[in-house]
Amino acid sequence: MLSGMIDILFDGPKVATHTLILAHGAGAPMDSPFMAVFADGLGARGIRTARFEFPYMALRRAAGKKRPPDRQPILLRTWRDVIAQVGDQPILIGGKSMGGRMASLLAADEEPPEISALVCLGYPFHPAGKPDRLRTEHLGELSPPSLIVQGERDALGNRDEVEGYTLSKNIQIHWCPDGDHDLTPRKRSGHTQDGNWRGAMDAIAGFLGSI
Repeated sequence: MLSGMIDILFDGPKVATHTLILAHGAGAPMDSPFMAVFADGLGARGIRTARFEFPYMALRRAAGKKRPPDRQPILLRTWRDVIAQVGDQPILIGGKSMGGRMASLLAADEEPPEISALVCLGYPFHPAGKPDRLRTEHLGELSPPSLIVQGERDALGNRDEVEGYTLSKNIQIHWCPDGDHDLTPRKRSGHTQDGNWRGAMDAIAGFLGSI
């Protein structure tokens, strides 16, 4: 649905204790299968969700041509605009990969909007194949209650790596067994994508219920 200047997709109950705003990852839109399943599943758990697209992805949708992500200042400004547009309190923010990372940077900003909690799905702790290029500096002092849902073998931050990082005491981590960056396990692991995704949604619902 169109809300103001930015397209926002709402899922879940119209009246809810929480509204969780979710941003997409770098390469897939707000209505990708991953985003759609999580929005629907969280809605079924009583959590109202709001999905939006950054300018580059909205242009890609309109023109049908792949575009690189916007620069960080534009991504963060878009986040602020969406928060103002949604307007409900308490405001909970997060997203998939890059979208969640931008949400965490906004929460750590010197003048952040009023944010009650942060939820990141597959946080990109470092670029793939470059574990020395960490994106964790701001996570050491993060103030809002935060949940990172991470696959145990995520190429952008696996369990062995992440457990060695210094993270804020306000950050909780839910590990998806044998999950990759999309939280999907290998067949031989004995775990399933459905099981991991449902477990992640349950963890998010439990976390938000404690806020």
